[in-house]
Order: sequence, then C-alpha cells, then structure tokens
Amino acid sequence: MVRIGFGLLTLVAIVAQLVIGIDRHDTKISNFLSFFTIEANLLTVVVLLLGAVLALWGYETSLGWELFRGAVAAYMTTTFIVFAALLSGLPDNLDLTEPWVNFVLHQLMPIVVVLDWVFSPPQHRITIRRALVWLVVPVAYCSYSLIRGPIVDWYPYPFLNPEAAGGYPGVVAYSIGIAVLFIGIVWFVVTVGARACEWWATRAHPASP
Repeated sequence: MVRIGFGLLTLVAIVAQLVIGIDRHDTKISNFLSFFTIEANLLTVVVLLLGAVLALWGYETSLGWELFRGAVAAYMTTTFIVFAALLSGLPDNLDLTEPWVNFVLHQLMPIVVVLDWVFSPPQHRITIRRALVWLVVPVAYCSYSLIRGPIVDWYPYPFLNPEAAGGYPGVVAYSIGIAVLFIGIVWFVVTVGARACEWWATRAHPASP
C-alpha cells in the first residue's frame, strides 16, 4: 500500500503541474514531457504501482524487472543531484511553479525510490557491467534534446542550451560532467542493492551460534 500511495502521489503531482502549466503558462505538452524529471517520475509511477501489484500477487521478480527498477533509482538519484546542484534556483524556467510539486518530483520521490530499492533489494545479481545498460536512456535523452532544441527553439534545461551554456563546448562539458556523475550513481545503486540484499538475507537466516 505504501508503494501505491507514493505512486499515486507522483502521478497526481505530474498531472497537477501539467494542468497548471497549460492554464497559467500555455505550456506545450510536448515540452512538458521532454523534461527528464517528468520522464523519470513517470517511470517511477510504473515501478511503484506495478511493483505493488507484483508483490501483492506474489510474483517472483525477473532480472529484467530488477534492472528496470535499478535504472529508475539511478535516474531519480540523478534528478535529485542535478536539480540541487544546477537547477534549484530556476523553478520558473523549468515550468515548476508549484512548490509542492517541485518538492515531490525533485526531492521526495528520489528518496522514496532509493528506499524502495533498499527495503526491497534485487534478488538477482546485478553487476556494474549489466547496469551500464542504464546509460542508454540518458544518452538518448541528451541526443533527443540537442536535436529537437534548434527545431522548436526550446531546451528543457539551461545546460543543454548552447546559448545559455557557453556554446556547444559548454554543453559538451556539462554533459561529460553529468555522465561521470551518472556512472558514479550506477555504482552507488548497484552497491547499495547488493549490500541491502546481503543484509536482509542475514536477517532472514541468522548465523547459528
């Protein structure tokens, strides 16, 4: 029920911000859905609601599902850190004018997703090598944003906008920095999942005296 509650809260926050954005700022749906924050949080809704259903029905999780969960944890952790480091002073530029929405999507839900990963860790072994597949989405997102930006004259974030980032060299520098950060986050998520799995296994089957 906790997963369902947070999943629905995330969905309500996304829909509320979209409705408010359209009403007050004439926000385009295509632009709204082009924010990495929105995409990562939509994936969070899937992870939490579908995860709750699988748990209630007693289904065993597959390696593919756990890789997906880990990917979402990595994307949400990236959202948390990048927002805090680069974007926290720019809520209006990000079409996030509602403080409670900003809190839910950028701060609360990244923590919830990581805690979900800790309290329900992967039962299949996830290695760093396997987890590198998580890089596909950020790379695809960056490519999409840079290709679409000049066409529609709009970028989701200042560090992807050549005019705001000091030209394409600035965009490349930011992108490399975020890529290095993301690789560190991949290591963090994989390591935390493995350690949590070991800890819960020890609690379930304590060593004999």
